[in-house]
Amino acid sequence: MKYSEAFHVIAKPNGPICNLDCKYCFYLEKEKLYLGNKNWAMTDNVLESFIKQYIETQAVPEINFTWQGGEPTLLGLNFFKKVVELQKKYSNGKKILNSLQTNGVTLNDNWCEFFAENNFLIGISIDGPEGMHDYYRVYKGGQPSFSKVMTGLNYLKKHKVEFNTLTCVTRKNSYYPLEVYTFLKEIGSRFIQFIPIVERKAVSRSEKDLELISPDYNGIAEVTEWSVEPLQYGKFLTAIFDEWVKKDVGKYFVQIFDVALESWYGMMQSLCVFRETCGTALAIEHNGDLFSCDHYVYPENQLGNIIETNLASLVDSPQQKQFGIDKRDTLPKYCLECEVRFACNGECPKHRFIKTPEGENGLNYLCVGYKLFFNHAAPYMRFMANELRNKRPPANVIEWAIEKEKGFPSFNVGRNDDCPCGSGKKYKKCCGEALTK
Repeated sequence: MKYSEAFHVIAKPNGPICNLDCKYCFYLEKEKLYLGNKNWAMTDNVLESFIKQYIETQAVPEINFTWQGGEPTLLGLNFFKKVVELQKKYSNGKKILNSLQTNGVTLNDNWCEFFAENNFLIGISIDGPEGMHDYYRVYKGGQPSFSKVMTGLNYLKKHKVEFNTLTCVTRKNSYYPLEVYTFLKEIGSRFIQFIPIVERKAVSRSEKDLELISPDYNGIAEVTEWSVEPLQYGKFLTAIFDEWVKKDVGKYFVQIFDVALESWYGMMQSLCVFRETCGTALAIEHNGDLFSCDHYVYPENQLGNIIETNLASLVDSPQQKQFGIDKRDTLPKYCLECEVRFACNGECPKHRFIKTPEGENGLNYLCVGYKLFFNHAAPYMRFMANELRNKRPPANVIEWAIEKEKGFPSFNVGRNDDCPCGSGKKYKKCCGEALTK
């Protein structure tokens, strides 16, 4: 059986097992889902079945594997040599790509030689300069990890391994946006991802229960102390965007800015959280259990096991289809009437646990931050999208942004003229509002 459209599965080949104890990690406690389990390594049988099915069931010419954890490098280099051998065995003419997300602390010459030889894209987790990074990202005994991460990053550079950085935006580093952004550029990251950390924990629970609760949890819960504050997340993105749009477009690639441009250009977003529907980004555990999403690894979201049921059947199951459609169909009226809905689409359902101003359930916790950011970025996004449509480089926005900041002097625009940003509003009611007061 083949699945008609491309889907993506994040593989957790050693489940939640990790050598760090990051205080905000939502996955470490998933050990409780497999109580009594002593072997966390994905077995040869499960690994081969996953690779074979993942390649064979997708009618697309390019297959992307993503290896995550926990910390996947704890499985050792031989595990990933086996991965590459199996991919070659079952590739059947398709192009196979691999990415691996790591905390970086175990990387050395051997690992990076292998990554370079086999064209692995490495995502390395780093939360900013030393003090910010070490605030949450520590070893089991509480020791800081920053210096080890930087050593690992230097090995990647030494062997010319392609890498990007993943920065978790927490309550701590969200107040230092430009320090974080400048640091990431200084360490050589040209491809930057920001992930907002938002978790809720149950006020009361048993020892066997997960502390960080399901998005559908009906009991009493509170947002964790490390979660980013909604408005501050918007301010974080906006501050970095203002720096990027006047200096770095075309030189540094910030994932959320690129995805926003897709929205304004009219493309389907490449990042699932901003798509109208979801359901094609799943997660597989070490034993072959398949879950609806990496952020929905809960018993109620288990679709089945790929050893017992064909992978494509699970992806195409009524349960998973409903999961994906619910993202669109459960949006509250407040979101349906929002001016930036086309760019946000309610973001991830995992974060939809607050009420709208009218008291309706299902509003995204980060709503106020996204509204701030998307509305702020709108004129620049309109300009860049128009440049793309006219086959001109979006980086032309740099000159335009500087012109906009000065009040469009070369446009000779009057207060009652149409705004040069293309919003359809009068200049005095749009980009000139602050300047003409």
